[in-house]
Amino acid sequence: MLRFTRFTFLLYTFLLPVFFLSGCGYNSLQVKEESVYKAWADVEATLQRRGDLIPNLVETVKGYAKHEAETLEAVINARSKASSVQLSPEDLSNPDAMSQFQAAQGGLSSALGRLMVIVERYPDLKANQNFLDLQTQLEGTENRINVARQRYNETVEMFNASIRKFPESLTNSLILHLDRKEYYKADEAAKEVPKVKF
Repeated sequence: MLRFTRFTFLLYTFLLPVFFLSGCGYNSLQVKEESVYKAWADVEATLQRRGDLIPNLVETVKGYAKHEAETLEAVINARSKASSVQLSPEDLSNPDAMSQFQAAQGGLSSALGRLMVIVERYPDLKANQNFLDLQTQLEGTENRINVARQRYNETVEMFNASIRKFPESLTNSLILHLDRKEYYKADEAAKEVPKVKF
């Protein structure tokens, strides 16, 4: 009878919790949360690439458009503001922090758009090989940013759904207490339909 009691004790103390935890989603929730953090790091990396290209672009334009200093300064200030707003992994669950980050990035996109409008006025600049190379790199980077945002949102969708589905929702509410992550939303200005005048 003593052996059976020891075996029962072992079963309930060690084996049963391991069996329970292997099917409850504990590990999969951890992996999914790490996937969210990795996807966010990819977004940050592509935004950093854009930030690194901007000073070269501004310097190239400066040589051709000296009297457009106000717009060039606006791009530099927007880049500075966008790079100063940082999100930690914990902030990915904070709607206000995510909103501030997105607003700063939207301001930079808007300033770059104004810069490209100015470029249209300078045919020599548009033909400059350095400028063309930088413009191509910037366009490619904007595409990468868009892809990284989409991948981040897909990862957030999977994570948010997981913490709401049984049995992972039970594991989350009893053990992990993981918070829902925020999606990367479109810039408010992007929702407006552009007005075209002829």
